[in-house]
Amino acid sequence: MKPNTHFMAAALMLAAAAAHAASVPAFNLDADVNRALKTFDVPGMAVAIVKDGKVVAAKGYGVRKLGDPTPVDGKTLFEIASNSKGFTAAALAMLVDEGKLAWDDPVTRHLPGFQMYDSYVTGQMTVRDLLVHRSGLGLGAGDLLWWPSTTFGSDEIIERLRYIKPATSFRASYAYDNLLYIVAGKIIADKAGKPWGEVLRERIFTPLGMGGTNTSVAEMLAASDHAAPHSKINDRIAVVKPMPVPNAVGAVGINTNAEDIARWMTLLLNNGKMDNGRQLFSAKQAAEMWTAQTPMRIREPKPALAATRPNFYAYGLGFQLRDYKGRKVVIHTGALQGFYSTMLMVPEERLGIALLTNAENSPVMMSLYYRILDQYLKVQPSDWIQLYADQEAASHQEELERQGKEHTARAADSKPSLPLAAYNGEYEDAWYGKISIRAEGGKQVLRFERTPDLSGELEHFQHDTFIVRWRERNFNADAYVTFALNPDGSIERMKMAPISTETDFSYDFRDLNFTPVSK
Repeated sequence: MKPNTHFMAAALMLAAAAAHAASVPAFNLDADVNRALKTFDVPGMAVAIVKDGKVVAAKGYGVRKLGDPTPVDGKTLFEIASNSKGFTAAALAMLVDEGKLAWDDPVTRHLPGFQMYDSYVTGQMTVRDLLVHRSGLGLGAGDLLWWPSTTFGSDEIIERLRYIKPATSFRASYAYDNLLYIVAGKIIADKAGKPWGEVLRERIFTPLGMGGTNTSVAEMLAASDHAAPHSKINDRIAVVKPMPVPNAVGAVGINTNAEDIARWMTLLLNNGKMDNGRQLFSAKQAAEMWTAQTPMRIREPKPALAATRPNFYAYGLGFQLRDYKGRKVVIHTGALQGFYSTMLMVPEERLGIALLTNAENSPVMMSLYYRILDQYLKVQPSDWIQLYADQEAASHQEELERQGKEHTARAADSKPSLPLAAYNGEYEDAWYGKISIRAEGGKQVLRFERTPDLSGELEHFQHDTFIVRWRERNFNADAYVTFALNPDGSIERMKMAPISTETDFSYDFRDLNFTPVSK
């Protein structure tokens, strides 16, 4: 009699699953968070959990700043970066409820001077299009207008949109952008006759009792209870200086704490209705915000993380939409220098989870929210902390090896085509503006003229390609700088590209096309 191979395979899989489940530590929020902080080298975290209209947790772990024992608590302020986008969407939803605009109004109806690179897109772009990442702009296009801190004003950033070339056709595909949320913030401010931050304070923060929340890094730093930003420098966590970006409000800008964000999630899970029965925005608009607008590509995770693969993935209005274990999940993340945040809600379960950290680390967030999700959804748990730690280490090692091979394969004996002094001068890009290369102290130094912190020394890589090593080492964004020559040997243009695949997409060097400024 032949053995039943299917039965045997199934039995082995069940046995393996049982063995894994047996090895997973029992869920304990305090123990799990503290273990994750240690595993991923994150100084501190605030956690908020709401369930069935009640706050289950709003507390802190770890420290606000390395070298200072002051602990994180439920009132410690963190920058939440792109988790501000949901607030912008909600403020627009209120205007829709009031009949002051419609989602499908042309943007030019509310901002007559608005202009994209393509005149057709200018005329067709709607308020809805500002929020759903399908404009045709490339990933993070134009972010160097506000990141790292620049001297551009918000209106100047919006004006320069007209010079940024599209990467795809209008509404053809998803590509995350920030600049159009700055436009959305401008509409909100214009309708109210006051800054975006004041509108949010009056219309959302104050009604909800979010007394600690603000929209200014300066105001956050003036508060007695705030977290310090931390980044990796040469793979070691370190305190870094705050990086205010007041010109990017609408896209980023909110600083909040566990207690306040719990109130925000409770409102969202209650379809815009507050505890006192007041409807801050209508249930109709709440549903619109959490309705799929733009499909997103589903990427295959590594085998160990296969259970995290969604069956659907889309962007709504200010929120991402996906599924996990048969439930719809509403989620968004946010990252700025030294901070990372995740907010996740499961409407069917009336469950909300927010994780705020003072370090740039996404695996710590993902490992914990899956850990918490498994507990509340009552599914077989996995040791997500270990799984994500293993994955992070493997991915980082792969990237180091890739860079090593690239360095080894270069033409190490090649020389620049021109004397180093010939590369000096000013260069200009259509949307960013000017940079300069000058000799300083025996080094060639590249400076982004409107970004004070973006300066670094050039070192020769091969042929007419150099590497710029930024003086702010926490940027982790060193880039190739490549010159192309005209037939007469003069410089035609200069292009840039990040060295590492781990570089944040907001360093959108790839979209720059510099040409020499005529002397």
